[in-house]
Amino acid sequence: MREALAGLTVRGRAFLAAGVTSLVCAALLGQPTLTRVGLLLIALPLLTAYVVGRARYRIGLVRSVTPQVASAGQPAQVQLRISNQGSMPSGALRLEERIPFTLGSRPRFVLERIEHGWHREVGYAVRPEVRGHYEIGPMTVRVSDPFGLVELHRGFHSTTPLVVTPRTVPLPSISLGGALAGSGDNRPRAFASGSAEDVTVREYRRGDDLRRVHWLSSARVGELMVRREEQDWQARATVLIDNRAHAHVGRGAASSLEPAVSMAASVAVHLTQLGYTVRLVTAGGDDSPSSWHVREPVAATGPLLEALAMVQPVSAATFDTRWLGEQGVGGLTVAVLGRIGEHDSQPLRQLHHHADHALAVAVDVDAWATTAAPGQTTGAGTVAALTAQGWRASRLGPDSSLDQAWRDLSARTPHSFTRTAPAPGVVQ
Repeated sequence: MREALAGLTVRGRAFLAAGVTSLVCAALLGQPTLTRVGLLLIALPLLTAYVVGRARYRIGLVRSVTPQVASAGQPAQVQLRISNQGSMPSGALRLEERIPFTLGSRPRFVLERIEHGWHREVGYAVRPEVRGHYEIGPMTVRVSDPFGLVELHRGFHSTTPLVVTPRTVPLPSISLGGALAGSGDNRPRAFASGSAEDVTVREYRRGDDLRRVHWLSSARVGELMVRREEQDWQARATVLIDNRAHAHVGRGAASSLEPAVSMAASVAVHLTQLGYTVRLVTAGGDDSPSSWHVREPVAATGPLLEALAMVQPVSAATFDTRWLGEQGVGGLTVAVLGRIGEHDSQPLRQLHHHADHALAVAVDVDAWATTAAPGQTTGAGTVAALTAQGWRASRLGPDSSLDQAWRDLSARTPHSFTRTAPAPGVVQ
């Protein structure tokens, strides 16, 4: 009852005020008829508040989002199924869906009196422009009586997730360093001497199938050896995204991290379509939920793009390279870097040393922060410094497209630059 009285609308409070005024006037003027009118005006909102307060509305809601994983800029449809599961009809319902402000304004619906067993489906569209993980809901419901004297607020607690992956663009085919690069035992090797048996066996490693143990070689060398001629050759690629906070400028959609994430996503999709088994690595190390995805474009890019949708700036000072000691490191490495300094020299050398082929796209962070001309930024110096270390590097600035930055890698080889003094603050 207390909640219902607090929910009196302007009309309900006006009825109470009019009733009290009528009673006062009736007492002053001696008009018993006016007294009855005043009692009626007071009793009507109080009785309505009692009935509404005692009523137990059972409104059901089922929400679905299609698709639940959408790309930035792709619309998603939210479908709501609202039903009256109670035994009594309800008055007008005003529904408001809570959604993040980046998805647009809050949808509002008005439903007139609904009977028992009634249901209705309504929908609305959202168009996310920024990657991330969003929660659709909860929904709030305002229930009013047929006279509009009392209005109560009810709410659902359920929400529905929506994952928005980064924007991707088709990348052109370029030379990735000759042949496809494998990893571990599956990389092509040149043997100067030795028998065929030496080529097709290796040392036993934890996790190897014991049925592949080569007993003759094991007896000769005194330790377990396994056959590797039955292993399928795999082309592996590692995509490194530099998500350190000090390596980028800006916030939200205007941050220089966003084009870096889009570039990493486009590279991951492109390499997967070429048949690579791709994994994602951030500045904090190996992203375990997205490690080594199969070479099926639809199945592989989903977890990778969802992982990139959740990439946020971290406070790491430099790159965590402990994952380089894991089995299977090698093959192609593509690094999308932000602002780098002298303290990044050693990690980048380690990355290049463990990769068969190393490519880097350097985001010209200073160009995102200022309106300086391209020649006045450190982007070109970063590319030159990376090239001096043996990387094939290109620049990605505000005036560059993702596909052009990728295409520039085919024209830039470690030997196509003369060694020049790098710009201040970049790795040498």
